[in-house]
Amino acid sequence: MMDDLFGALRARETLAQGAVLLPGAALSRQERLMAQVGDIVSQAPLRRLATPGGRRFSVEMTNCGSLGWHSDAAGYRYESRDPLSGRFWPALPADWITFAQEMAAQAGFGGFQPQACLLNRYAPGARMGLHQDRDETALNSPIVSVSLGLAAQFLFGGAERTDPVRKLRLVSGDVVVWGGASRLFYHGVAPLAPDHHPLTGACRWNLTFRRVSAEDSP
Repeated sequence: MMDDLFGALRARETLAQGAVLLPGAALSRQERLMAQVGDIVSQAPLRRLATPGGRRFSVEMTNCGSLGWHSDAAGYRYESRDPLSGRFWPALPADWITFAQEMAAQAGFGGFQPQACLLNRYAPGARMGLHQDRDETALNSPIVSVSLGLAAQFLFGGAERTDPVRKLRLVSGDVVVWGGASRLFYHGVAPLAPDHHPLTGACRWNLTFRRVSAEDSP
């Protein structure tokens, strides 16, 4: 927990044009966020999805919002219903929407209207390879990413996979926002180191807010 408090004392940092680190921006509400995560997972349990090529992600995932991200042999896409249950995804909590909008505005992106939140749970050793968030058509809207629990090494590259990659240590309560010129920058998470956090135990959670469709409908 001291790690989180010291982390919150860091200054806001511009990572690239349109990309900003907001240290500790979610620290004061992290307990409520985790309680709400529990409610969402009780409705839409975590699962390890497979890539179109058949490889299992090391990260466990679920969604909330009017759309949820999914991956299987048919490809990467968004679905309005949970493919495992056939039910609509849990609703995005109203205060999550407000918070994501506040974070986007702080990074210079006013009017953000998130439709989806992807919840990722990282156990020790879990990772996320370098990738672009490009399954959305609303590429004029930013990504808002919230870290909870164990610290992680966030990898932030450029527009090309071969561009230099910067490593950022994210602690619980940190928020990263990227959009505009950085919207399609490659990013990922290095394998999570074993540790314990009083909020989440032996894992890290990441909440990633996105607008999926460029259309006006929710």
